[in-house]
Parts: sequence; structure tokens; C-alpha cells
Amino acid sequence: MALQPAAGARDLNPQQVDGNRTLVSLLAKIYRLWAYEEVAPPTIERLETLQAGGGIDGRELVRLASEEALGLRPEMTASIARAAGTRMAGRSRPLRLWYTGPIYRSRQADGGSTSGGQQIVEELQSGVELLGGASAADDSELLRLLLACLRSLGLGPEHHTQLLLGHHGVLAALLEQVPADQRTAARQALTGFDLLAIAALPLPEAQRQGLQRLLRLRGEPAAVLYQLEQLLGPCALLENLATTLATLAPTAAAQGVSLSFDPSFQPHFALYDGLVLKVVCRGTDTAPVEIASGGRYDALVSRFCGLEGQASAAGMGFSFAVEPTRDLLEATARSGSGSRPDQGPILVAYGQPNQLSQALDQLESLHGQGQPAELLSRPCATAAEAEQQAIRRGCSSTLWIA
Repeated sequence: MALQPAAGARDLNPQQVDGNRTLVSLLAKIYRLWAYEEVAPPTIERLETLQAGGGIDGRELVRLASEEALGLRPEMTASIARAAGTRMAGRSRPLRLWYTGPIYRSRQADGGSTSGGQQIVEELQSGVELLGGASAADDSELLRLLLACLRSLGLGPEHHTQLLLGHHGVLAALLEQVPADQRTAARQALTGFDLLAIAALPLPEAQRQGLQRLLRLRGEPAAVLYQLEQLLGPCALLENLATTLATLAPTAAAQGVSLSFDPSFQPHFALYDGLVLKVVCRGTDTAPVEIASGGRYDALVSRFCGLEGQASAAGMGFSFAVEPTRDLLEATARSGSGSRPDQGPILVAYGQPNQLSQALDQLESLHGQGQPAELLSRPCATAAEAEQQAIRRGCSSTLWIA
């Protein structure tokens, strides 16, 4: 009998489950305040839907053995866009929807892995989708909602939170200056931050140098947009971007979130055709942790709308990677608060076997006050011993019955 979970899978202990639930509840409270409604897309979908019009590499899909071409969802946006264009087609726009649930992705195991071959990775996501709104105001709403979510999670200066932004339209406009037969290769080199690939492009030296400068063009949004205007000239796209970022900057600064604009940035999945985003934090070590990502995906929504729905074929959203976010918050909490948790159940302990009934009465009294509490099932000789048991069990304090 196998004693370990499948490659790519993992068991969650009670603290991890509780941490996930707490984090998801915090996010759900913010979503509801902003008038978003919960939906639950199916775990199993047709592969045609999961591939999102070619935006998702088929090698990342977990396929099912069935007569119909089915698979497990690698993300939720495509399924929600499909539902919005079919079952929810008659509802007024914009649709404000939120979700929480597991996603599944296929990947090749590392060369050093003992399992080898394919791994199926399960991750927990929580996110929102705003469908039917195509204006700069909708972009601003989603970005401010994202900041509200970051605020609710308690991300502070110690997390070094950065919101990285890009725009598919800006990148496309910049690539129009490259010969058509080299645009795909140039895009791949830019989005992959591949200086060697840029140097190898069969382009005039001035164009290669321009792409190399573009690769280094990132940082404070206003400064980057100014440089882009020098390259592209005044245009509505840059003006709209400037307006959107102006509505975001004061709130971001107030809560210690740094903004960075990178015209070559593109998320992992090629679903997006407008504004794109990623939130990166740094906890107790120096390794960056990506906790959220998303963007605008009007073309994807258009695939699921009939002719009558094309006028409102627009969508934008973001999702949180719940478990990396939980690990980040727990790591910084441990580094700052020592070994004893600030929150946790009270340990009810007693010294003599005949005090069990009294201990249970105290336990239920605490429960009646809404206070989590657990029973130390065996008597212990001293209050100090009970205190040590409470620390080992992660309890916040001890109620000792002498």
C-alpha cells in the first residue's frame, strides 16, 4: 500500500486547513462588500473551454479518460466566461462574480524527482470576475478592489508588496515598429526577458537596441508612461492608462503597496488582451512570492457570446493563490510573535480524574461565549505542565482547574 500522496499532491494539516478557511473568509467578506456574488464553476469541463481559445497550453491540462474530451479546470476564468455568455446571458451587465475552489494543472516532474513523468498539481484559488464592463472605470474598480483585498489580509511594510502592471495593447503597439515576420519572436524574447534572443533577431541594429532598451523599461508608472509617449506619441491608450493609475496611486501609497509598470510583462496564461497584473510579496526571506494575478480578457468573453451579446463582450478579473498567501502571512507572523500564537483555542486542563466533569462544564461555558476551547483529556500534575501542553498544542492560553 502506498503511504505517500501522489506526486504533486499534498496533505493539509488542521492548521493549514483553518488558515485557508480564514483567508478565504476574509476575501469573501470584501467581495461581498463590493456587491460581488458567489458562483461555483464545475471542476470538469470540455477541453475546448479549458483551452480558452489557445490561451492555455494543452500540456498543462489534466485530461480525463472519457468518451467526450474532458479535463479538470486549470483556472476558473474560462468556465465563468462560458457561464456568463450562456446561462447568465439574460442578466444585466456588468456581472460581478466571485469564486473559491481548487484548480488542477499538469506539469512534468523535475529531472531529479523520484516519481518522474507527469505531476498533477492541485491549488486553491479565490478571485473575482467583472463581466460586461469595458471602460477605464471598470479597470479602476478591479484594481481598487484588489487593494482592498490586500488591506484586509493585513499585508504590511514587512511584506514589501508590489503590484506589477502591464498592458497587452501597449506591447502590441510597440511591436508594430518591428517587421511583421519578426513580431512573434520579438514578443517571446521581450516577455521572456531574453536578451540573447533579442540580440539574435535579424533586425537593423537600431531596432535591436530599441528592443533592448524596452526590456529595461520598467518602474514607477508615471515615468514609464512618459517614456512610452516618447516612443508611441500621444494616444488614447496611454491617456486611459494614466487616468486608471492616477485613481490607484494614492490608495496604494497609503497602504504601502508599490506600483510598477512593465510594458513587456505578460502573465503565465495568454488569456489577456488588455491590462494585466501580478502581486508579488517578500516575507521573512528574500524569495519573492506571487500571491495574485489577472487582467482583462475581452476576446475570451466574446468567444462565448452570441451576436446579441457582443456589445457587452468584456471581462476582467484577478485571483489569489490561497496557499502561498497563507504561508507568507504565517511565516511573517511566526517571525514577529514568538512561539505562542495570539489567537487559538483555550486549553482546559485539570489535576484530578474526578474533575473531568467540572472541566467539561468549563469547556462548554467557553463555547457558549463563542470562545474556541479544547480539553486536555488526561489529568496533569501541575499548572506548569498544563501550560507546556498548551504551548505544544498551539493554544493561546490555559484554564487550569486546580
